[in-house]
Amino acid sequence: MTAIKHALQRDIFTPNDERLLSIVNVCKAGKKKKNCFLCATVTTERPVQVKVVKVKKSDKGDFYKRQIAWALRDLAVVDAKDAIKENPEFDLHFEKVYKWVASSTAEKNAFISCIWKLNQRYLRKKIDFVNVSSQLLEGKVNENLYAKLKSVPSGENQSVAGGDEESVDEYQELNAREEQDIEIMMEGCEYAISNAEAFAEKLSRELQVLDGANIQSIMASEKQVNILMKLLDEALKEVDQIELKLSSYEEMLQSVKEQMDQISESNHLIHLSNTNNVKLLSEIEFLVNHMDLAKGHIKALQEGDLASSRGIEACTSAADALLQCMNVALGPGHDMLLAVKQQQQRFSDLREVFARRLASHLNNVFVQQGHDQSSTLAQHSVELTLPNHHPFHRDLLRYAKLMEWLKSTDYGKYEGLTKNYMDYLSRLYEREIKDFFEVAKIKMTGTTKESKKFGLHGSSGKLTGSTSSLNKLSVQSSGNRRSQSSSLLDMGNMSASDLDVADRTKFDKIFEQVLSELEPLCLAEQDFISKFFKLQQHQSMPGTMTDAEDLDGGTLSRPHNSGTPLTVSSEKDMIRQMMIKIFRCIEPELNNLIALGDKIDSFNSLYMLVKMSHHVWTAQNVDPASFLSTTLGNVLVTVKRNFDKCISNQIRQMEEVKISKKSKVGILPFVAEFEEFAGLAESIFKNAERRGDLDKAYTKLIRGVFVNVEKVANESQKTPRDVVMMENFHHIFATLSRLKISCLEAEKKEAKQKYTDHLQSYVIYSLGQPLEKLNHFFEGVEARVAQGIREEEVSYQLAFNKQELRKVIKEYPGKEVKKGLDNLYKKVDKHLCEEENLLQVVWHSMQDEFIRQYKHFEGLIARCYPGSGVTMEFTIQDILDYCSSIAQSH
Repeated sequence: MTAIKHALQRDIFTPNDERLLSIVNVCKAGKKKKNCFLCATVTTERPVQVKVVKVKKSDKGDFYKRQIAWALRDLAVVDAKDAIKENPEFDLHFEKVYKWVASSTAEKNAFISCIWKLNQRYLRKKIDFVNVSSQLLEGKVNENLYAKLKSVPSGENQSVAGGDEESVDEYQELNAREEQDIEIMMEGCEYAISNAEAFAEKLSRELQVLDGANIQSIMASEKQVNILMKLLDEALKEVDQIELKLSSYEEMLQSVKEQMDQISESNHLIHLSNTNNVKLLSEIEFLVNHMDLAKGHIKALQEGDLASSRGIEACTSAADALLQCMNVALGPGHDMLLAVKQQQQRFSDLREVFARRLASHLNNVFVQQGHDQSSTLAQHSVELTLPNHHPFHRDLLRYAKLMEWLKSTDYGKYEGLTKNYMDYLSRLYEREIKDFFEVAKIKMTGTTKESKKFGLHGSSGKLTGSTSSLNKLSVQSSGNRRSQSSSLLDMGNMSASDLDVADRTKFDKIFEQVLSELEPLCLAEQDFISKFFKLQQHQSMPGTMTDAEDLDGGTLSRPHNSGTPLTVSSEKDMIRQMMIKIFRCIEPELNNLIALGDKIDSFNSLYMLVKMSHHVWTAQNVDPASFLSTTLGNVLVTVKRNFDKCISNQIRQMEEVKISKKSKVGILPFVAEFEEFAGLAESIFKNAERRGDLDKAYTKLIRGVFVNVEKVANESQKTPRDVVMMENFHHIFATLSRLKISCLEAEKKEAKQKYTDHLQSYVIYSLGQPLEKLNHFFEGVEARVAQGIREEEVSYQLAFNKQELRKVIKEYPGKEVKKGLDNLYKKVDKHLCEEENLLQVVWHSMQDEFIRQYKHFEGLIARCYPGSGVTMEFTIQDILDYCSSIAQSH
């Protein structure tokens, strides 16, 4: 047991700064025996804590582990079961009763005795010991010790006198002297190591000799023993007296200890009370400092002047102070205080009163400003300008902080103000914008309100003809076309007169003025809405927009409850919806103006496309999702649709053009009109953002021109097909070369090729065979050569001898040749139109072709009739002279 005790002290209790005093080997009563140890321990540090620890041997090894510990102060009863008979069972009553069976009664008694001593020394509370022998308690331990001392020789008494049972059993380590003696003994017995049994027997014999000597010595000194026993009895009496005094001292100290405990407890309560008072004072100061609103602020909220700048500042400060008081972060339990509840109710009442006053005042301001602004509309009725709302915005921005306060404290009234602002301002802007567009329409048409229905009959306006009139348009002669060009309607309601150019320029300036007036108006209003209603407009954050009803119903996107702030995305959406509500008339008015401009002249769609594209591009650079960008983008779609319709109408009208059967064709109207369109478009679309739209239109138009030129050429009866193709494609090539349109380079090359091909075809066809009989003669010569007759032998053929050749040549003297060429010139002049001025080009090509035929005939004469001396009656120089004189004479 001693070895186990030392092992437990070393492995378990020493690391925990505990000292093991007693140990008992036990198992639970009534169960399968699983042995464990109950240990009585005390801590080495003060205050001393006494514990009963259950230690169990580990299942995985030979070491012990601490299983459970009970504080000795929690032990209520120790039941030894039987005070007379030896019984190893005992109970310990902690929070519940633990029943144990000790391995021996001696171990049980020693453990219970140790518990009793620890209770007497360290605990104020006394443990009940039931069925415990009186010998184990009180002073009986000293009697036992005395009995032991009597039964032990005097030499041993001194070694045991100072201890109890526990100290007797305790293992004692050898001191240095004892170790030295054992070594000397072992050196005297060399076989001590090899034969331990022999060494042990020798030691036993020597011990018996010493015991006998001791006994003899004791018996010889019986008198001394009696004296010693007498002294011991007297010492025990003195010990009893000392114990009695110690007991009385202990009782006295116990009462002092109880008084000190009471004083300590009283001091603790006083300290706790002081701590609570400090905390209570801190809480009261917090509530007073954070939930107390100054009287001046209360007066400002109840009676403050919302019309003056000073009053607005006072109300703003008071509202901020009220908001801080209402939003103070209360601690746990604060909201249960009656004073806090009353103050919160007072704040709520003040907020409601001031919110009502503020909403009523701002509604009146909205109404008043709307009426005052309407009085200034008259001065803008004759000018193409929109009234400036800057003073109105400047006055309202003084309330911006109050609107922010209202938004965070009473979202219902904030939303009501927002709706009222939209209602009043939408009516005001609607009147202003409609009057503004009315002035723009009058300036465009030069007429009064009757022009709204597009019955344009003013002096500066012009009524465009219907497309059906173009279906009946015939191609006039070149001379008549110039005189009648002013009365002809251009393709797509277009005119080439200077009046049309002036009208288009005027329309462009008016349309630009309209957009320039609308853009700052919308931007200023959007900026004001953002600042006044405290909405974010230039930040882009991901988020889901809240559900919003249609603005026609007057409901904005808002949180599901009035206390939840709007996200950045929903605030941007709210700005957009407010702008749509306020400026709902802009888009239809712009569409009406665009329709009017398109009705006046469909080519106005070019100006509108460029201007609108530029303004959309500018607006998108500022904010792609803004109202202005969205609205102008929608209108741009309409303008682009009109532009596409204009191009489609021109192509359709090309297909519907009819030509006169009695007049020569000349330059087709849609070819000249394409030139005018391209020139106008290039001047309009210079450095424009929507150049790609024009390039696509060019491609469609030029293909339509090519197809319909060929169609008209095929249908022409008065003018040869080649002349129609040659003149018109020459005009197209010249136009594309002059304008240098990069996207039409391929079409320019194609036009040049078609012009060259049809010029050559016309020259060959028109010139034909001016020396017809001579041409037939040489065709026969070439046929003989082709049949295999050698060229120098052709003259031996009867039908192709020299005499026949001379006969044919005599029929074409120079005079007849010149007469034929003169008739040919007149014929060509009759076919060609004056506008394109291709007569000299064609005539020069015919001259070259005639000379080519002449050289061909001379070559055949030289090869087939060598040495005959036969020549033509006119030379190449004669041909050049004939052609030159004919051209000069005409």
